Amino acid sequence: MAVTFAKGFACAGVVAGIKKSGARDVALLVSISGPAAAAMVGTLNQVCAPSVKRNRGLVPGRIDGVVVNAGCANVATGPEGVANNEQMGAALAGKTLLTASTGVIGVQLPQAKLLAGIAAAEAALSEDASADFAEAIMTTDLVPKTAQTELTLGGTTVRIGGACKGSGMIAPNMATMLAFVTTDITLEPERLDTALRRAVDVSFNCMTVDGDTSTSDQCILLASGAAGNTPLSGSEFEAFVAALSEVCVTLAKKVARDGEGATKLVEVRVTGAPSEADAKKVGRTIAESPLVKTALFGNDPNWGRLMMAAGRAGVPFDPERASATLAGIEVFKNGVPAAFDKAAASEAMKTDEVLVTVDLGAGDGKATFYTCDFSYEYVKINAEYTT
Repeated sequence: MAVTFAKGFACAGVVAGIKKSGARDVALLVSISGPAAAAMVGTLNQVCAPSVKRNRGLVPGRIDGVVVNAGCANVATGPEGVANNEQMGAALAGKTLLTASTGVIGVQLPQAKLLAGIAAAEAALSEDASADFAEAIMTTDLVPKTAQTELTLGGTTVRIGGACKGSGMIAPNMATMLAFVTTDITLEPERLDTALRRAVDVSFNCMTVDGDTSTSDQCILLASGAAGNTPLSGSEFEAFVAALSEVCVTLAKKVARDGEGATKLVEVRVTGAPSEADAKKVGRTIAESPLVKTALFGNDPNWGRLMMAAGRAGVPFDPERASATLAGIEVFKNGVPAAFDKAAASEAMKTDEVLVTVDLGAGDGKATFYTCDFSYEYVKINAEYTT
C-alpha cells in the first residue's frame, strides 16, 4: 500500500503525455483528513528547481498534499518555470500543494498537459492507487520503490509508508532523489521536521550512485494525524524516528540497487574512524570511487582500490592498523594484504548484494553507505540521456 498504508491519504498516478514513452507521468497525493503536518528536506545544489525553493517557504507547516510530474525537471527555466510551478501548486481549488518535478533539465513544463493530468489525477484519487503513484514518479528507474512499517505508541498503532524514485544523478546533500513518505501519526510540524532530518541523515544522505547531487532532489514527509495518538513521550518519539529511519533506509537501498546500469547493491561499512563524520567521509569516498565501483562490477577483489579511496578521504588514520573485507573475505590486515584465495573472493562477489567493510583502527566512529557498481550500461544510459 506504500503511500496510502498510513491512514488519511489518497493518491493517483496518471498519463498526461509529458513522457515520450507514454507511461504514467503525473502523480497526486492528498491528505483526506484535512491539512497534514508537513516537513521537507531538499537538495543543496545551487542550481535547483522552483519546486525546491517554493516548498522551503511552506514547510514545516500544514499542507493539503503533493503534486509531482516526471519527464521534465523544470530547472533553469526562468520566470516562466517559476510561474508554471506556482500554477502547479495551486491546481486543486482551495488546496495548497507541495510540488516536485523530475526529468530533463532546461525544458519548460508542457503546462496544458500537466494541468490536464492533475485534473485527471484528482478524479482518480483512491486509497488503493499507491502502485500507480509509485510508477508515475519514475524516470530512468527500472522498478518502482516503496516501503512501509508500523509500530505501537502508547497503545495506538501508527503507520508509515513511502515511495521514491531515483537511479542516477544520486549523491548525498539531500535528498538525492524524490521521496514521499506518509504517516498517520499526530505530531506538530516542527517535531516532524526534526524526525525527518534525523531519518534522512542515516538513509538518503548515506546513499550515492555517481556522486552528482541533482537539481530537484526532495524528501517530503506528511503526517495526517488520523492515528489519533496522544502526545508522544521522549521514548515514543525516539521509537517513531527509528521506524521512520527504517522506511527511509529501505528506500535508499532500493535506489542504490536500481542505480543506472547497476548489477549489484553495495553496502560500505566503515568502523574505527576518529568520529562519525570521519567515517561518513571515508564511506562516501569509497562508495563514489569509479575505480572501486568498476572493480565491483568486474568482481575483482582489488583491495588496493579500497585503501586508496579510504586514504584520500582526508581522514587521519594509521594504515598499519587498518583492515578491510570484501564479500566477507578479509583482504587487507594491519597495513599489508591478507592471505586469501583471489578466485574464491571473485566468486563470492558475484551476487546481487556485496558488503565492503573497512576498519581504520583509529577510534569509535562508524557509518554505513549504500551504493552500486558501475557497468558498461551506466555509460550508455547517460551518454544517450537527451538524444
